[in-house]
Amino acid sequence: MKRMHKLVIMFIIITIFTFGETANIASFNTLHLGWKSDHRQEKIEGLASVISLFDLVGIQEVMKKDEVKVLVNELNNQEGENIWKFDVSPYSVGSKKYREYYAFIYRTDKVKKIRKGKFYPEKERGKYFMREPYGAKFQIGDFKFTYVIIHAIYGNHKSQRQLEALQMVDVYDYFKGVFTENNEENTVIIGGDFNLPSYDDAFSGFLKHDDLIVDAISPHQKTTIGYTGLSSSYDHLFYPYNLMKDRYTGRSGVVDFTNDDYKEIRKIISDHIPVFMEIKYNNIKKI
Repeated sequence: MKRMHKLVIMFIIITIFTFGETANIASFNTLHLGWKSDHRQEKIEGLASVISLFDLVGIQEVMKKDEVKVLVNELNNQEGENIWKFDVSPYSVGSKKYREYYAFIYRTDKVKKIRKGKFYPEKERGKYFMREPYGAKFQIGDFKFTYVIIHAIYGNHKSQRQLEALQMVDVYDYFKGVFTENNEENTVIIGGDFNLPSYDDAFSGFLKHDDLIVDAISPHQKTTIGYTGLSSSYDHLFYPYNLMKDRYTGRSGVVDFTNDDYKEIRKIISDHIPVFMEIKYNNIKKI
């Protein structure tokens, strides 16, 4: 990259010994991807370098759909083969003044999208979200699951964020039901930028769900990039423990690519670092 020597990438993880094939699922707020910038190429190269560490990534703050294609082309160029694909939400969500898309980026040698993306139908269920969540169904080896991403409102008051967090039980139950096939139990993972730490009381009902919802990311792990260091604990990956105790390896965390150059990184790449969790699966000949 022109103005940055090299992205120094550090994993911060919780580790246990695991067996078999594994894959990483991540969430990443890409900070106004597609907006005009003097650092556009540097941003694309930097984002691609980080995203290449994962197998499936849900990204937020996509301002222009075409920029996801540019990003995926860069991923394929860095990889040296065309193994990366993407799914962008069919329309943007937000307010009249500010709208963004969601997107999934994934490695086709490991991940297959088996049901196209859907928005949470909040018009039918009450208007609570500034940007309603978006989910699609994927398969990695023999593991089928729904991945839902959200970029919660920040707003003028904490209560606005808490109101959205209170709806996560309904979001989870909706996506668990809508993508169920052949009477199979549907596993739902919800990731994104929630603009609240997971220990906030607004999540308490969600975390008490019968499926025993757990945040794979440590509740005090900082995930936003300030001018002098990592800041708030806003990015999470919620998963159902009761349905994933044989799938989740216990490895999760963040990828800190700042190299302590916080001001420059947030200006060029993003003001968030990605969060991830590792799952295990059995290989099958074709997925």
